[in-house]
Amino acid sequence: MATGLSLHIGLNRVDPARYEGWDGTLNACENDAHDMARLARTAGFEATTLLTEDGTAANVTSVLREAAARLGPGDILLLSYSGHGGQVPDVTGPDDEPDALDETLVFYDRQFLDDEVQHAFRAFADDVRIVALFDCCHSGSSIELPGGAPDESTGRSMPEPWQRQLYDRDRSWFEELQRSLAKDAPADGADHDALLVSACQDNQVAADGPVNGAFTEALLRVWDGGAFRGGYRTFHRAIQRLLPPTQSPNLYMSGAPSPDFLDQRPFTI
Repeated sequence: MATGLSLHIGLNRVDPARYEGWDGTLNACENDAHDMARLARTAGFEATTLLTEDGTAANVTSVLREAAARLGPGDILLLSYSGHGGQVPDVTGPDDEPDALDETLVFYDRQFLDDEVQHAFRAFADDVRIVALFDCCHSGSSIELPGGAPDESTGRSMPEPWQRQLYDRDRSWFEELQRSLAKDAPADGADHDALLVSACQDNQVAADGPVNGAFTEALLRVWDGGAFRGGYRTFHRAIQRLLPPTQSPNLYMSGAPSPDFLDQRPFTI
């Protein structure tokens, strides 16, 4: 019988000492993590939750490393993240990021590059199914669509002045990390097969909310306590219909997930 492990990260704020005084206060990210963990446990996953202060780069990579050691072919990893998203210039060339920007997850202690996410996924055995659900800004993973964005005051995006200031402060560190990760990437450019359903496109902002983020709220409505039937494409389209055009959820595939995987009912172990 297959094994399902899940990790749910929700940050209602970040460490201002690590972000030049910005604490990034949000309302609903911890609720998102709790609700996604509840959904996962009901579906049979063994769920781990990291909230705010525990949502550090070291803790996240540690949990993913332990999951990679446990899961084998036919098993499944579910990863959900709710918090701020950011972007930093990519120095590894247009083949990696056509928009010349690396998207980031804004963890409690530092920004975590999308390249680091992919690097963590490569530690998993072949034929482990990986599903990622990101409720944050700039989360489309290098596929952009035109359009505006929700009001920045309710968005899950690190404000641009802080992004610029933090990047100027940490530029040499980010550039060294990007080059190191690029050297470790497979020579043929192949990535581990993974499926991402994200809150918006790379150039859009995801809305926070009083209880859940807009994307997570829509996802939970579509899931309807497990009543949903259909595959991941149908799931994505149903979520998309509940959100305004200014926030267009993305279905992004890394590597080449099999048609059988894509056609599975979401959260199937």
